[in-house]
Amino acid sequence: MTATIIQPRGWAPAKGYANGMLAADGTLYIGGQIGWTADQVFESHDFIAQMEQALRNIVAVVEAAGGTVTDITRLTWFVTSKSEYLARQREVGEVYRRVLGRHFPAMSMLVVAGLVEDEALVEIEATAYLGGEG
Repeated sequence: MTATIIQPRGWAPAKGYANGMLAADGTLYIGGQIGWTADQVFESHDFIAQMEQALRNIVAVVEAAGGTVTDITRLTWFVTSKSEYLARQREVGEVYRRVLGRHFPAMSMLVVAGLVEDEALVEIEATAYLGGEG
C-alpha cells in the first residue's frame, strides 16, 4: 500500500516524522500534535491553550489532506497532568466544541510522565477516514 506524506502549507518541516500519512484506502494517520504553532513555537504554557492549538493542528492536517473535521474517527490524548485535565473539564469542553464542534470520534486518554518536547503539556494523535462512505 502506498502512502502520501501530508504537510500543511506554511508549516515548519517535521524532523524525523510526518505530520500526516494518507494511505491509499483513504485512511489518514495524524502524528501526535502538540500545542505549538506552524513555526514550532509554544505561544502558551497553559494546558487549555496548548490543547486548543493541538486540536487546531489536527484540523490543519486533515484539511491539508482534503478532509473535514467530521472525517476524524479517533483521537488519542496524552496528558502530563490528570489533575489539571479533570479540574478544567468545563474549559476543555468549551475549547473542544469551538474547534471540533459536536463531532465526537472514538477517544482514549493516557496520563504520561512527560512528552518529548519539554514545554508540551498535551499531545493528541488522530486518525481520519477520507475514503468516502464506510
